[in-house]
Amino acid sequence: MLKKYEPNQYTLAREVSCSGIGLHTGRTIRMLMQPAPENTGVVFYRSDIDPDMPVPALVESVVDTRLATTIGCGDARISTTEHLLAALRSIGVDNVRIDIDGPEVPIMDGSAGPFVFLLKKKAGVRKQKNFRRLIKVTREIAWDDGDTCIRIFPHEGFKVTCEIEFNHNLIRSQSYSLDVNGVSFAKEISRARTFGFIEDIETLQANGLALGGSLDNAVVVGPDRVLNAGGLRFDDEFVRHKALDLIGDLSLLGAPLLGHVVAKKSGHGQHLAFMKEMAAAGNCWEYLEFARNRQGNILTRAIKNSSRAAGNVVVPFFVPGRPAMGQNAVPAVGQNL
Repeated sequence: MLKKYEPNQYTLAREVSCSGIGLHTGRTIRMLMQPAPENTGVVFYRSDIDPDMPVPALVESVVDTRLATTIGCGDARISTTEHLLAALRSIGVDNVRIDIDGPEVPIMDGSAGPFVFLLKKKAGVRKQKNFRRLIKVTREIAWDDGDTCIRIFPHEGFKVTCEIEFNHNLIRSQSYSLDVNGVSFAKEISRARTFGFIEDIETLQANGLALGGSLDNAVVVGPDRVLNAGGLRFDDEFVRHKALDLIGDLSLLGAPLLGHVVAKKSGHGQHLAFMKEMAAAGNCWEYLEFARNRQGNILTRAIKNSSRAAGNVVVPFFVPGRPAMGQNAVPAVGQNL
């Protein structure tokens, strides 16, 4: 199973930049992505506020989940992170520095497709010396809130299943499932665009939100048709985009997942609540580390988490080489056996 996974961490081969409209502010925003050292993770910097203040893309950094996933530290906030994070996780970039001169990641065309192109074709990736650590689910973890539910099951790989339901004749009930890797994400999910209903967009813009939204960066659904001239990219583009959002949000755990996530009628707020539930369920998952033995062979070992008390805020445990609060430090990634 682990033969599917490259044991080494990766960063970008070279820096790459882009600019685009912010979905909610309507501002032109510039973003620079640069290679970063091992065990850095994905870290944002607001170059227009404090270029030395790191905002790590981790659950503990989430400050808002209304309309998008927003991470922040002090006055430095970055919204609409999920599409870029999904692209980074799915193509296997572990460490990257992202400098951004505005409060949100550019919306581009409303999907993760442009980011996949930038990262794969323009920047490329570079193998690093340190090994990865994976989060392996060993028992079912469940979170429920009314008719919304999210579950994760043991699985040999990373798989997502999303179900949505809207009271609109163009959507109704849709379900989509995919074993996620760099190839499948780029082909089946990355181009699925964010969507909204025309009556909601008008209300949002009247309240100073979605000021950058247009038919160029979102699927806009009218009473009886999709208003975009080209129509949909997939018959089920709506649920595929929900899967994209889920992948991006789950990357905030700080390490690749081994598990099958099933999400029904969920959004960013529900994803955050589920990740907190998962962090507290230390007896249901373990770290799987790559390491090299004395013979030079790469192998794996598990690090159990059953000693942590349920309900503790343990998100920092997901950072490679960093201990959970109040717990003993775990061995660093790549430590010899």
